[in-house]
Amino acid sequence: MFHSIILCSLLSLFLPPANLAAVSDDEYLKLPLLRKSPLPSPTQALALDTRRLHFLSPPQTRPVRQIAGNLRGLFRSGQYFVDLRIGQPPQSLLLIADTGSDLVWVKCSACQNCSLHSPATVFFPRHSSTFSPTHCYDPLCRLVPEPVRAPRCNHTRIHSTCHYEYAYADGSLTSGLFATETTTLKTSSGREAYLKSVAFGCGFRISGQSVSGASFNGAHGVMGLGRGPISFASQLGRRFGNKFSYCLMDYTLSAPTSYLIIGDGGGGGRARSKLRFTPLLTNPFSPTFYYVRLKSVSVNGAKLRIHPSVWEIDGSGNGGTVVDSGTTLAFLADPAYRSVVATVRRRIRLPIAAELTPGFDLCVNVSGVSKPEKFMPRLRFEFAGGAVFVPPPRNYFIETEEHVQCLAIQSVNPKVGFSVIGNLMQQGFLFEFDRDRSRLGFSRRGCALP
Repeated sequence: MFHSIILCSLLSLFLPPANLAAVSDDEYLKLPLLRKSPLPSPTQALALDTRRLHFLSPPQTRPVRQIAGNLRGLFRSGQYFVDLRIGQPPQSLLLIADTGSDLVWVKCSACQNCSLHSPATVFFPRHSSTFSPTHCYDPLCRLVPEPVRAPRCNHTRIHSTCHYEYAYADGSLTSGLFATETTTLKTSSGREAYLKSVAFGCGFRISGQSVSGASFNGAHGVMGLGRGPISFASQLGRRFGNKFSYCLMDYTLSAPTSYLIIGDGGGGGRARSKLRFTPLLTNPFSPTFYYVRLKSVSVNGAKLRIHPSVWEIDGSGNGGTVVDSGTTLAFLADPAYRSVVATVRRRIRLPIAAELTPGFDLCVNVSGVSKPEKFMPRLRFEFAGGAVFVPPPRNYFIETEEHVQCLAIQSVNPKVGFSVIGNLMQQGFLFEFDRDRSRLGFSRRGCALP
């Protein structure tokens, strides 16, 4: 495992630099984020989040071939999408924005009579003048897992292409050619910019519920925003200060405006001045993820008695806290979770529901209450560096059935997994991932559209 991490670090030196035309130094890239459907049912979100968390955990006990696919998670309907235009002329596809994975991949078709396919559902390499398959001897090819029955690589043949395969835990997979393409993006000034030689997976074989069924929710691929050298954030970041930010708006709003910024946009100068930063940590067993050090949790201003070791990453890569846009709910290490539930139960000023929603340990009856958030305890998370995160109750209490709201936080065993700040908990906050300074910033006031 350590050898593969070192290899990825070395090979990142061979990744071609971003070639972006006609962009000034003070500009950044602006991509709208959208949700195609409301939050999935709470029980569905819980089941899928639990599966995702299990397979995002450090994989030292699993077969080597499964590592890449398992580390890149399972997807479902509580997602935010990016409309990415790829190829020349541009073809528009919806990709899941995911900070918990590195690979950018899209569904592809090698059709000759493409009129048989619905437009904007797959990428057609034949229709693009800038599509370029990666050679199997290219160092870039070694950053993706190859199929078990991959064709033999012949360095003397011009058409000896790089094949990849990502296998998911439920048997789902995406496989095809690893290639480079041109993407067309909007800058902060409203002009179009062309980013050349973006490395991505062109998936000709897509199968399984995780990447093609209802849980994938009509997406055409995944935009990996992780810390690895082939992620979208890494490839574009070198041209834009090596940082990105996003705002995930409340899913209950009728017309939320969410966005992803590549570069030093950060929601404007006033919003950036309000950012509070905490250092990003590195876990050598899971180098893709954005780890932070959670120091304490408070309920209504009272700090809970949780031993500091509960939050630490152990020698096997387990534990710690990850900020993940691809997980819906929040997860806390079990000792902390039990303390939070017990304290919230004592402090809440609403009647406990007669029946719990399956999978949730604390539910309340909000019948006849116009603003139930006024009666709910306030959570406060303190991170290393003094950054304090105080989300509103609607970020951690969700409606599970009529007149019932449940605490949208789950338990995780720190010996086999990590705590997660999911996208529901992140709603309404600007999050900035400053990779050069290895820090994460957030602000409650940063979600005005830049």
